[in-house]
Parts: sequence; C-alpha cells; structure tokens
Amino acid sequence: MSEKVQLGAGLDEQGHLSADAQERGLTCLSRFMGRLDNVAGERLRVVATNTLRQATNSDEFIAKANQILPCPIEVISGREEARLIYLGVANTNPSDELRFVIDIGGGSTELIIGQGGRLLLTESAQMGVVSFTQKFFKNGVMNDEAFGYAMRSAKKEMAQHIKRYQKMGFERVIGSSGTIKAMLGALTRLGLIKHGLITKGAVLALKQHLIDARHIEHIDLQGVKAHRKAIFPAGVAILLAVMEAFGVKAMSYSDGALREGVMYDMLSRFDSNDACDGGVMKLIDKFNVDKKQAKRVAKTARLLFDVAQEPLGLNQNDHDLLRPRHCFMRLA
Repeated sequence: MSEKVQLGAGLDEQGHLSADAQERGLTCLSRFMGRLDNVAGERLRVVATNTLRQATNSDEFIAKANQILPCPIEVISGREEARLIYLGVANTNPSDELRFVIDIGGGSTELIIGQGGRLLLTESAQMGVVSFTQKFFKNGVMNDEAFGYAMRSAKKEMAQHIKRYQKMGFERVIGSSGTIKAMLGALTRLGLIKHGLITKGAVLALKQHLIDARHIEHIDLQGVKAHRKAIFPAGVAILLAVMEAFGVKAMSYSDGALREGVMYDMLSRFDSNDACDGGVMKLIDKFNVDKKQAKRVAKTARLLFDVAQEPLGLNQNDHDLLRPRHCFMRLA
C-alpha cells in the first residue's frame, strides 16, 4: 500500500510547509488508517524523513497527524534513515560484499556503504527529485542546459564526500526506492537492461531520450507511472551525477529499502526483548549487582518515562528500549 504525496513540493524558500501540502499528507494518513484501524498502536511505526527535517513548521503538521495516528510520528535523522534503508537492502539482498547503496528520495539522497549487516559509511546529500524538479525542471523543459545545471549542483553537493567513499571502496552498487525502480522499468522497456543491471551507458541513453522529448508533458516511457513523470528527469540527473562522481559503471536494484528496514527493525526489537532481558540478568548475577537498588532505579526510570512520554512524543518502542538500561547503569 503506497501513495505519492510529494510533501516536499510544499516547502517554500523559507522552509515553510504549505497548508495544501499538509492537507495532502493528512488526507493520505487518514486513508491509510482506514485500512489499519484494527492494528494495535504498538504494532505500528510511522517515520518522517527529509521534508519534516527541513520544515520550519513541522510541529504544526506533526500535531495534526498525531490526532489521526495511534502512535506518534518519528522525525528520523538522515543517519537513522540511512541505517533503516540499509537494513531493508541488507535483509532482502543478503551478501558479505562491500556494498554502495544509493537511495534517491524527494528531498535528499542517501549514500551508504555497508558490508553484511554492518553500516560503515553514510551521508545524506541535500538533493532529491522533488527539490531538483523545482530548481531545474520547474517549467517542464528538458534540455542539455537543465540537465547540466542539475548534475553540476548534485556533484557540488557530493564533492566533500567523494574521497572518503573512494578510500573505503565497494564491490557492488545497489539502488533502492521508487526513483531507481522507475528508471529500471523504463530502461527495461527500451531494451537497455542487460543481466539485470542499470549501466551508466543506459542512463546516458535515457537522458538523451528525455532531451529528445523536450518537455515533461511529452515523456512517453512505459514503466514510468503518470504521477512520477514530472520528477523523473531530476531523478535521471541525480543518478547520473552520482555514477560519474563515484565512478559507478553499473548497479542493480533492491526492492527492499526504508519501509522494509522499518519492518525488520521492529521485528528485531520484538524478538530481542526477551533475549536482552535474559542476558542482562546473567550479567547481574555475574557481577553481584544490588538487585533491590536496580529495581528502585527501574521504578524511577518508569516514572520519569511516564512523565516525559507525552511532551516528548515517546512511544512503546522507546519504552522497550528503556527496559535493560537501568540494569546496565548499575553494572557500570
């Protein structure tokens, strides 16, 4: 179940999120809750990314959204977003290879290097398909000049990170989320996909195909949904800039990304709670921790949580993370 809202399109130059954009988001959440009405709040997790990180009036939207949702919205950092994206990619594409994951979103692009289940390097670059469409393709014209400006801006945004990524190195490149999925679909229909890989040459050919079309209204690519056409050229420009900046010749696509990462993260928390508590108890016995004092600390921690829960927007997941902390404090 997914719906394109493009919340970031409602951000003005001062970072104010428009009333229209907020209404689109709230209407979408209401529709989703109609399908999730029977799901317990502790089984749900709602995360917000770049747009609400950037919006100066994000509190206004969050307050309205929290009246619709049974659990509070978590505005996650770029680093946490990257962690969850990689978790989704790693669990749907198990491998011990050193992998470079590229996730192009509406307002930012996550650049991640990891190996197995370990996250090694992350950056959240302020370049996304919605923001770049507004900057470089707002009038719908697709030409060499528009692509040139967009790609130079993207490379400038990434310039400070290139050396660290090249020093770390990577064996395989994976793209995730809707933008790259749309490109894979378009390139497949054009017969430009070989062995399931998106090559730099194929993306260059796709760029030329768009330039030949001249205007966004004339995009005729099977595999690109109607709602994505307006932001499609910006996605091509960003991906091509990333490939050129980091020397990427070919990449594969992962179905798993942020959404799947959030789900795997929730599952791991559910599965680990009992094991975590059991491990803590073993350490308590080993180091002769004062159990009565530990219980007093635990009680105080719970009281503090109850007081802070509503003002800080804490949820059951936060409460679950708190459970072993008082014991670790006593162990320390």
